[in-house]
This record gives sequence, C-alpha cells and structure tokens, in this order.
Amino acid sequence: MNNQKQQKPTLTGQRFKTRKRDEKERFDPTQFQESIVQGLNQTGTDLEAVAKFLDASGAKLDYRRYAETLFDILVAGGMLAPGGTLSDDMTRTEFCLFTAQEDLETMQAYAQVFNKLIRRYKYLEKGFEEEIKKLLLFLKGFTESERNKLAMLTGILLANGNISASILSSLFNENLVKEGVSAAFAVKLFKSWINEKDINSVAASLRKVGMDNRLMELFPANKRSCEHFSKYFTDAGLKELSDFARNQQSIGARKELQKELQEQMSRGDPQKEIIAFAREEMKKASLSEQAMIGIIWTSVMSSVEWNKKEELVTEQAIKHLKQYSPLLKAFTSQGLSELSLLLKIQEYCYDNIHFMKAFQKIVVLLYKGL
Repeated sequence: MNNQKQQKPTLTGQRFKTRKRDEKERFDPTQFQESIVQGLNQTGTDLEAVAKFLDASGAKLDYRRYAETLFDILVAGGMLAPGGTLSDDMTRTEFCLFTAQEDLETMQAYAQVFNKLIRRYKYLEKGFEEEIKKLLLFLKGFTESERNKLAMLTGILLANGNISASILSSLFNENLVKEGVSAAFAVKLFKSWINEKDINSVAASLRKVGMDNRLMELFPANKRSCEHFSKYFTDAGLKELSDFARNQQSIGARKELQKELQEQMSRGDPQKEIIAFAREEMKKASLSEQAMIGIIWTSVMSSVEWNKKEELVTEQAIKHLKQYSPLLKAFTSQGLSELSLLLKIQEYCYDNIHFMKAFQKIVVLLYKGL
C-alpha cells in the first residue's frame, strides 16, 4: 500500500483574456445629415423621387439611430435646436415641408412621403410620433406659414392613422396656450382632419386616447368655457367641432349628476330631498324628463351591490326598486318618459344577463307603481 500522500487533481488549461467589447459608436449625426440633404437636393420638389430616395437610403443609413435628425430635415430642412431654430453649423436643404407651397394638396403629398417611409420602416413609427410632439412644443419658434403647413400635415396624418391623437397633449403647453398659438394651430389642424374624414371619425379618435374632454385646455383658464370655445371655433368655420365639444360637456355634466345621485342614494338621503335636487339640476342643465329618467335609473341600479346568484337577484331587485318607485314615478309624468324607462330596463337586463328572469317582474312592479 502506498503511504505517500496523493496529490489532489487540479484543473489546468489555457487562460483566455476577456474579450474587449467593441467600443460604442459615437453619436454623430453630421455625416447622416449630409447624406440626406444631398439626396433631397438632388430629388428637389419631386416628392415621388423623394419617397424612392428615402426608401433606398434606409438600407445604407442608420434610420433607427438618427430618426430625429431624419424627421427634422424632412420637416425643417436641417437639425432643429431646442426651441425650433435651425442649427447654424449644419448643412441644410431648401427642399422640405417648411419651404413647400402652403396648400392642402401639397401637404397631402408630403403626408404620403411620411406614410410610405413609415410603412417601409415600421420601427420609425414611435420616433415619428415623438417628433410631432416635439415640433408642436416648438411652435413659437416657427413662422405663421410654417405653423400652418405643420397643422395641415398633422391633421392629414391623424386622419390617416399615422399618428395617435395623444400628440395633441403638446398643444396644452402653458406658454403656447397663453399666447393663443395652440388655439390658432388647432383650427388649421382640425380643418384638414375633418376635410379628410368627418367629425364622427375625429370624435372616435379623440375618445380612444381620452382627448375628447380636454379640448377646452386649448384656451387659458379664464377663457375655458363652452361658450368661448363654441364661438371661437364656429367663427373659424368649425361649427361641427363646437357642437361636439358642447355635447361632450353635456355628457360630462350628466355623468357628474348621475354620480351625485348615486352617492345620495348610497347615503340613504330622504327621497324628497333627492327628487328636489334632481328637479333643480334638470332645470339648470335644460334636461328633458326622458333624459332625466335615464340618469335616475342608472343611479338607482348603481347604488347597490347586486347578488351574483340569478335566483336571488330577482328578489333583491324587486325589493330595491319598490323602495325607489316614488323617485322613478316623479320623473315619468309623460308617456315618452315611461317608454324611455322601459327601454333602459330592457337594455340593463340584456347587458346584465343574470337580470333576464327579473325583467318581467320589474316591468309589472313599475307598471303598478307608476
């Protein structure tokens, strides 16, 4: 037996030096700008040629990295310094949006250039939206003609779905609002947007991003009223936008009223007080009885936690509605109001399927009670 101490095995092998990562390329848009400017100077005012040049250049130039520079050049002719002025030390082109003719047809042609570019290079979408937001914040740095062109282009891009209506938040900047720049820009923007689509399409886009209730913010706080908004945009030839804003304010007021009535019921306030309050608000807002009964029905049904079991909810609904039948009766003095209430009940029961079996009993209860 070998008494000598055995050596422990050791791992051996070649040592590798840690690989040095490639140094990150320095951000330098100068060369990129010169390439784009040179191409635009060659294509000139032929926007078909511009679109082809931009399509081909994306394979050679780093659009992803220099997206802001690219969009600055296409809009203003060169890189923009903070505030919206052109950088002095950079090459510029005279062939850009701001030097183009100030008419809708030309702006539509420019919108097509941006549309083709973004469809070809999808990764530019986000950068383009950020660029438009930035340009809107720079409005004071542009001439009136440049603002008009940008407004028309933005309206067309919104209509085409190239950008989201959330970009309008830049127009709520305090300084732009205070000097009336935002409202004047909005007139041109909405005119071109509605020209491409219609007010219903515009309204849907605004609602999608929660901008439908913020249009009053285009004006300073002391002028932020439905009357001022309506007059300003009606005088500018945008009555449909004025009507939309007025309707939105009315919807907002109805939601607030419904919420207040619901809270009064949840607190268990006397029904005489609730009826008096509802009548006063109805008069203030010039609401019809048909509109008011719809608000009251929603408030009544929202003021209670409903049982999830279908067999128990009918009994709970009858008991609850029996309690509030004097309130419902107070606002169904006309045949049309009764019909409105019936339709509301029907809608509610269809939307809340576990109420379907309760529908007939609710109708019978209210028929006897009203």
